[in-house]
Amino acid sequence: MRKLRQMLALCVVLALFGALLGYFTYRPSYAHFPEDQALIKISFTTGGQRVGKCIRRSRAELAKLPPHKRKVLICPRERHPIHLEIMIDGKPRYQATVRAAGLSSDGSSKFYRGLVVTPGKHVIVARLIDSGRKTGYDFETRKEVALAPRQHFIIDFQRDQGGFIFR
Repeated sequence: MRKLRQMLALCVVLALFGALLGYFTYRPSYAHFPEDQALIKISFTTGGQRVGKCIRRSRAELAKLPPHKRKVLICPRERHPIHLEIMIDGKPRYQATVRAAGLSSDGSSKFYRGLVVTPGKHVIVARLIDSGRKTGYDFETRKEVALAPRQHFIIDFQRDQGGFIFR
């Protein structure tokens, strides 16, 4: 009789646990992103141009060096910081200057940011400086987009593909 009560109590506890789990599977409802908004996501990694010029060694200089150190081109490791500007409908929405990663500032600069906007037509201008210049931009792209509610629009950057990529 005692074992029967224990089994019955175990079944009740498991049934309550299952009901509780089932309830929280559907309630309370959670919306990850508002239905009346769209998201423009900036997500890319790129390296700036090198701070200095590469130096080509002469044959005489190479002959003086041990065989394992005979590199023809000597290039500085440090890279320029990347400056990024995103304008939406003529208003600046994101500006950042990111230094190159690494102890010698020779790595990539990483950008990841989400900008919430209202759905509809927008003009997006993306600008990037990677050469350390003081005026103008190395890359600039203007794009007119029509965003739907809950749409995620991506801004990427690929130097070898000509600059900014909008998806």
